[in-house]
Amino acid sequence: MQGEFQLMHPDLEIGRRINSAQYLYLRKIEEPRDNQLELWVQEAGVNEAKRGTIQEAGALEEIQKLLTDTAPIESAPDCLAFRLFWRHYAAYLVTEECVGSCGNYEDEIYSGNLFRHYSKSHFLEHLARDTGAHGNPLIHYKLCCLNHIIDVAAEEPPEIEIITILEAES
Repeated sequence: MQGEFQLMHPDLEIGRRINSAQYLYLRKIEEPRDNQLELWVQEAGVNEAKRGTIQEAGALEEIQKLLTDTAPIESAPDCLAFRLFWRHYAAYLVTEECVGSCGNYEDEIYSGNLFRHYSKSHFLEHLARDTGAHGNPLIHYKLCCLNHIIDVAAEEPPEIEIITILEAES
């Protein structure tokens, strides 16, 4: 169940900006210190300037038909990049996008699109069964990127900032 994005911290406008992106790519994932998590994601869009037929050597005829009149999804120089930083997390899961997009999630409740805030999720249910000793209830965030899906559970929301493309590429 999807609704209006309601991120519970001062970075609400940046969270809305992330959700307004056409697509996202995960560019960096790092644990700067124990139990800290830093994610860098970058906007991406359809590059209409490169629309055409993609030639795949040895591709079957059926695949060639799928690759006709296609355009790549890419990050352009004007695409924003975002840094999300959790000072402490309880758990995170990185899933390859193709396998993470399958399954039945109709009973989950979240707001947002590419950057989601869950009030009910299978991830939270798993953590409630298999972990403990949390001082406060866990908050579940999910970033739905083209290359990965990242689930993060933490007691506090992330710090979010817009970073420059040069920072994102370094």
